[in-house]
Formats: sequence, structure tokens, C-alpha cells
Amino acid sequence: MTRTIKIDPITRIEGHARITLHLDDEGVVEKALFHVTQFRGFEKFVQGRPFYEMPSLMARTCGICPVSHLIAGAKACDDLFAVQIPQAARDLRRVMNLAQILQSHALSFFHLAGPDLLFGMDGDPKKRSIIGIFEENPQLAKDGIRLRQIGQTIIETLGGKRIHPSWVVPGGVNEPLSEEHRDAILADMPEALEIATRTIDWFKTRLKDFAAEIRTFGNFPSLYMGLIDGNGNLEHYNGTLRIVDSAGNIIVDRHDTLRYEELIEEKVEPWTYMKFPYYKPLGYPQGMYRVGPLARLNVVNRCGTDRADRELDEFRATEQGPVSSSFHYHWARLIEIIYCIERTMQLLDDPGILSTHVRAEAKPNSFDGIGVTEAPRGTLFHHYKIDEQGLVTWADFIIATGNNNLAMNRSILQVARNHVDGNTLSEGMLNRVEAVIRAYDPCLSCSTHATGQMALKIDLVDGEGTVVDSLVRG
Repeated sequence: MTRTIKIDPITRIEGHARITLHLDDEGVVEKALFHVTQFRGFEKFVQGRPFYEMPSLMARTCGICPVSHLIAGAKACDDLFAVQIPQAARDLRRVMNLAQILQSHALSFFHLAGPDLLFGMDGDPKKRSIIGIFEENPQLAKDGIRLRQIGQTIIETLGGKRIHPSWVVPGGVNEPLSEEHRDAILADMPEALEIATRTIDWFKTRLKDFAAEIRTFGNFPSLYMGLIDGNGNLEHYNGTLRIVDSAGNIIVDRHDTLRYEELIEEKVEPWTYMKFPYYKPLGYPQGMYRVGPLARLNVVNRCGTDRADRELDEFRATEQGPVSSSFHYHWARLIEIIYCIERTMQLLDDPGILSTHVRAEAKPNSFDGIGVTEAPRGTLFHHYKIDEQGLVTWADFIIATGNNNLAMNRSILQVARNHVDGNTLSEGMLNRVEAVIRAYDPCLSCSTHATGQMALKIDLVDGEGTVVDSLVRG
């Protein structure tokens, strides 16, 4: 008889999910499924709300990357206004978005992936935690906490609070940056760069111990998508879409984000609440693509800052074409952390950042608004339609994590077939299956908007914990 292995829950990720491995009669993995089991439904319950509430509502989509949704929502509202926001407002939004990416990448690398990288995939599971890192390598643990603190402090300095700030608004930002706050942010940048440099140097010494994982962790041909600036360089806040294939050929270049629907469609499967975006011209599932730090570094010409570009050269030297192993998402995150720090210093060194003209005033001039930005985990799309009263009638979110859904499912199958023996299971085998998901750093709490028909069980429990009624679907 065929057998099934369930990994439930997947540990050290943001949100709730499980993995099901289906084995044949010989104990070989023949199918692997990544089930995202939570449901959010923001696409539906924002309907009927005034459009100007959307940025603040969208920040509540997720507690891990609220700034990404805040900015994408504000950009979609800018499009509804049909206005150009002031340059200072654009740059201030950029600074906040860079801080979001900095702190989120630090959380992923140090706290979620760090235990695997320090102790190995077969290390003692009791030690594979941030507490274990503190005991084994106190400097690494302290660096992770401090780097994330610096990113969150920038968000708080600009937006008034670290979680769900409402400072980014339709038309710009709520208030300008003071000279005092600018100088305070800049004062932390040398320390942040020192930590990032020390960490990437340490990480590169560990690569030799993960040759098998580099070879098998989501290492397959795919498309890659990300935003680029006017010079084809790394761009997180604004820009145009570029898609490259597995050989590095540019197949879509400088595509207007307002026309993203020409490139992307979405499919719903019955066994997960996360949608499956795909590249429309190739169809489903052949149109699989990857987004996020690995994809961004594969599509750009350069980063555009000194230290990050030097690291990019070393990163790209590992392969002839695009870097294809999803294990290297970890390396790409560290390069982006360096870029975020350097780019923040560039933006804050411009005197124009202190301009008091930070908001454009207007009324709705369009009934259709699109906002696209780069979130820590990849390209993020917000699309709203409103009526004549300015109420939202329809919304579609293509979440960064969702863009990687096809690739994540393919990755767990590849890892399972290479590392899992259904006849002689070990903890390290199953940890590798989880670890390839951690490489993508999925943020599941904000990625589930599909209204599929996955199996559902609801229990009604009384005050003593007794189940008094149940509702089961599927």
C-alpha cells in the first residue's frame, strides 16, 4: 500500500502550513504538496470600504511585512488619484521600504534559517533555535537582534510605530522628515553595515558544508521576475517589470506594472488556500517563476551601490547563468541587506529628503488603481476598483509569497526525492524538506486570499474544553 508522511506544522516559518509526502510501494516519494491551511480573505472584506482607507487596512494584512502592503496600497491609491506624488515623499517611502526589507531579511536569516546554517540540517533539533545560536555563537545571535532592531527603529522613526504604521497615505506621506530624525537614522548605518559585512563573510565560510543542499534545494530551471530601475538596476519601490529565463535571457523587459495582467494569471487548487500565479504566455503550471531576493539579483544588471555590487559579482561567479539554487536565497538576502543600508545612506544624504512638500492633494480621477512594489519576499501587486462614491468594488492581491507557490511545491518534491527514504526516516531528512520552504521565507499570514474548497473542520468547544458540535467540509 502507498503511504503518506505529514510534516505538520512546518516550523520556523511565518504562518501555518503543512507538507504531505506521498510514497509509492517502494517508499519512494512520488508526490509532494505544500498546504497553506489558514485563510485571510482581504480581497473580499475590503469591498465596500472607502478607497482612502486601503493603505491602513492593507498594513493589517500582515504583522511581519506591514510596510510592504501599506506602500503597495498607497501606490494603488496614487493611481486612483492619477497624480505624481512629491519627490521627497517617494524617497521617504523608499527609505521605509528599505528598512522593512532590512528587518525582515534579518529575521529570516538569523532567527528562522540561522539554526540550520549554524548547526547543519542533521544537528540536534533541541539546539536549532535562536537560544541555541546564543549558546553556540553569541555574536551571531546579537548581530541578528541588533540588525533587525535598526530596521524597525527606522520604521518607527518615520511612521510613529514599528508595526502597522499609517504614515504612508494616498498622495505621499503624512509628515516630512526632520533633520534630527534623519541624523539619528544615519548614525546607525555604519554599525548596520559592519554587522551585515561580518555576517556575509561568516555565511560564505559555511557554504562548503551545504554542497548537497545547494545542489537539491529548489535547484531547477525557472523564470525569474522583479522590478528594475531605468538603468536595469535593483529597484524595490518603483520601476518596471523584467522577466528572465533559466539561461539568463530577458524575455520581458521594462514592462509597465500597470499592465501586469498581460503577464500574470492565477489559479486556485483545492488543497491549499494560497493561489498559484503563473506567467500567462506559458500557461499553468509551465509558467512557474520565482520572485524575491534570489530572483531580483538574477534579473538586474547591477545593484547600484559599491559594496553590494562587489558581493553581487562574487555571487554570480558561482554559476554561468542565473543562480538557480533556492538555497542561495539566504546569500541573496544578505546582499540585499547591504544594499538597503547603502541605499538608505544615499537617500538620506540628499538635502531634498528634508523637503516639507510631501503630499499631493486630489480626488479620485480613475476607477481602477494598481500599486506594485518589491516586498522582502518578492514582487507585490495590489489592484483596486472603485465606484463613483470612492468605495472599493473589487480587489485583487498577488502576494509576494504566492508568486513562489509553484516553485515551493516543486522544491519540496525535489528535496524529498533526494533526501527522504520512506523506509528509514530520520529527523534530518524531514528537516531538509522544511528547510527548503524556509529558504523562500514565506509569509503565509498575508498570502492566503484564494476562496478554494480545501477540507475544513470547525469545532464548537464549551468552557470546559468539550467539543459540543462540529462542522466538516471535504
